[in-house]
Amino acid sequence: MEVEIAEERILLLADRFSLDHAEGRAWSRRADAFGTGAKLGGFLNRPTSEDYECVYRERRLQPFWRLHVTTVASYERTRSYAIPVSSNVRSVQVAEQSIPADQGRIVLSGLESCRDETARGFVYDGLTRAENPALSVYDSFASSIANAETLAAEATSGTVVVPPDAKASMLVREVMAGAIGRIDADRVLEERVTVDVVDLVYRPVYAFRYRHAGKEAVIEFDGLTGSIRPDGATFEQYLGKILEPKFLLDVGVEAVNIFVPGTQLVRIVVEHGVKHLAPPQKPDA
Repeated sequence: MEVEIAEERILLLADRFSLDHAEGRAWSRRADAFGTGAKLGGFLNRPTSEDYECVYRERRLQPFWRLHVTTVASYERTRSYAIPVSSNVRSVQVAEQSIPADQGRIVLSGLESCRDETARGFVYDGLTRAENPALSVYDSFASSIANAETLAAEATSGTVVVPPDAKASMLVREVMAGAIGRIDADRVLEERVTVDVVDLVYRPVYAFRYRHAGKEAVIEFDGLTGSIRPDGATFEQYLGKILEPKFLLDVGVEAVNIFVPGTQLVRIVVEHGVKHLAPPQKPDA
């Protein structure tokens, strides 16, 4: 069997909406983040500008993996074919060979030459490692090739670049295991598995944390589709709920600093990995 694996790439999806647009859309849905009670209160009492306060704004690049695998198998196998004939037929001449008929059929043997080709794409959430076909919605958006320097520049400008928990090597093994099937053959002429796409894709997400009546809630705004999640989360909340400490333990302060802007969040990342602090400290608004 031949196995070919493409080089890993980092792709960066460009925002379709600005921070101001995202914040305006999120502000219009701020009551949704606090549930039905807050919305009902808004109907009964006209809210004032002091009722809601945006205490934290965040633009982050959230990762997912895009993989594509193709398989090719060429093989030969000998098979017999039962062909019905009239009941009065005693034999059939085929290619200078007399084939006897038995119970209204003749049996021919032949060598089959077969070729199977498959192609399938996979999309995995970069944090949960779960396959998520819904992320294919981002395939239609323009992207650019990125590298560590690109991500460092994003972090320097104030963007949180979330490191993926899922590793490429693990996902490649998973898709290859699913692609390799059993071949019913007498002789295999060619068997090839090609993972021709191994892309770590970053998509822009905006998060806004609001304070209302002593409570806080987060709204997320998708920087590409424009969709809004009233039950969103900020990066430090993802750290507490999704990213595993064993992943963070492999990351030094210097590497973490490339991905997370601000020394306070860097300290949170490292301490969370080492001591599993809960809950993490909140960044300054």
